[in-house]
Amino acid sequence: MRLTLDTYAGLQSPLHRWMPRAKLVGLGLLILGFASVQTLQLVPLCLLVTLVLYGLSGLPWAFLRSRLRYPSLFLLGMVIALPLLSGSTLLWQWGPIAIRQEGLLAMGLIAGRFLSIVTLGMLLLGTTPLLTLIDALVSLGLPPLLAEMALLSYRYLFDMADQLDLLRQAMRLRGFQPKGNRQSWQQLAAVMGTLLVRSYEQSERVYKAMRMRGYGNSRRPSSKIRGWGQPADLAATGLCASISLLLIGIQLWFAVPGS
Repeated sequence: MRLTLDTYAGLQSPLHRWMPRAKLVGLGLLILGFASVQTLQLVPLCLLVTLVLYGLSGLPWAFLRSRLRYPSLFLLGMVIALPLLSGSTLLWQWGPIAIRQEGLLAMGLIAGRFLSIVTLGMLLLGTTPLLTLIDALVSLGLPPLLAEMALLSYRYLFDMADQLDLLRQAMRLRGFQPKGNRQSWQQLAAVMGTLLVRSYEQSERVYKAMRMRGYGNSRRPSSKIRGWGQPADLAATGLCASISLLLIGIQLWFAVPGS
């Protein structure tokens, strides 16, 4: 099972060369601007900005498709009922099934914002090595303890994935075939319980080993990142902040009565 997020972090695109600290602030502000969008008319602008940034990143489209697969299924399960249940303006009806305009607009707004925000997150993770990204977060004020927890969690996700593969292989060798009945769900629940117990036991062993090696008795190292990079890095961050403020300003202008 592949969990690597920074497979293409070694490319040489404009986003890869963007100073990590400035990139984190710039894309973070852009995500906040996209999250504040409440009108469907602004969603194409968000998607256009996201498309341009992804094109500049040089990341393959297969990378984005593979990362969006499961989040998109989760989103689809949440918003697919909106056109059927929300709103009063009927657009189409066939027996008890009716599609309503308000629900359809809400679905487009949620899906557009979701796609833009998740893609920006994938851009940040895909163009910056994880260690560098966490170092940049520490330089911006993230407590070192949280940074260490994030690194350890990411490190042992691979071990948990390997253990899950071993458990699934053992079940297949013993003739397990998922059938969707109660017995299959009970067996899958038992596997997940086993995985959780193993992960807890491993975390205890890792913590004891770290304590025996002096963890917690010495001063934690600070971030090695200093400054905000070249003028081009600051200009890119300022452009992202300007787009975010523009989105917020347009919404405030539309919210004024009579505008």
